[in-house]
Amino acid sequence: MSEKESNAKIKITKNGPYLVSGNIPIHEKIIIPHGHTYKLIEGRKLPQAENYALCRCGHSKNPPFCDGSHLIEHFNGKETASREPYSDRSELLEGPGVDLLDDGRCAFARFCHRENGTTWDYVLNSDSEEAIQEAIQAANECPSGRLTAITKKGELSEPHYDPEINIVQDPEKGVSAGIFVRGKIPIESEDGAIYEIRNRIVLCR
Repeated sequence: MSEKESNAKIKITKNGPYLVSGNIPIHEKIIIPHGHTYKLIEGRKLPQAENYALCRCGHSKNPPFCDGSHLIEHFNGKETASREPYSDRSELLEGPGVDLLDDGRCAFARFCHRENGTTWDYVLNSDSEEAIQEAIQAANECPSGRLTAITKKGELSEPHYDPEINIVQDPEKGVSAGIFVRGKIPIESEDGAIYEIRNRIVLCR
């Protein structure tokens, strides 16, 4: 692990912003339709810094960065995320060629929709190498980490990501989407506890 990766962290503050440290690259991405599925394209360039604060209340005049608006708006940022390990809270869906872990969370990014069905469809019909690969790719593209493909050898399939934060816009839905966090960045609760470190997760904003 590089020094950059070892110093990377996101700290959740009480009723305030996410404090990001460790020179984590930040980008804006845009969800667009791509056939029967979706993809991310580059958005506007965002300033880079070693440390920065990301708005959590939704009222900043300088999004995605915090400008102190949470103090005026009396933002209630109570944490509700589960601290139960992913493997314990997930359900297993078995298919003929590949299995799937699913913990039920959803960022509504829609990457689980493929040309000929959803991730779950491909898992249940994974009786060909093509269907197996589609199921694995669809699970890997779930930004929240809700879905994880498991090979019949019991190996969890995870793409490699360097640490990065993506501020995502969803013009089709007319909203700003979540903060897509990649690359096993530790997330610290306001009480100092570290959430289970995941390769893919989406934070609310």
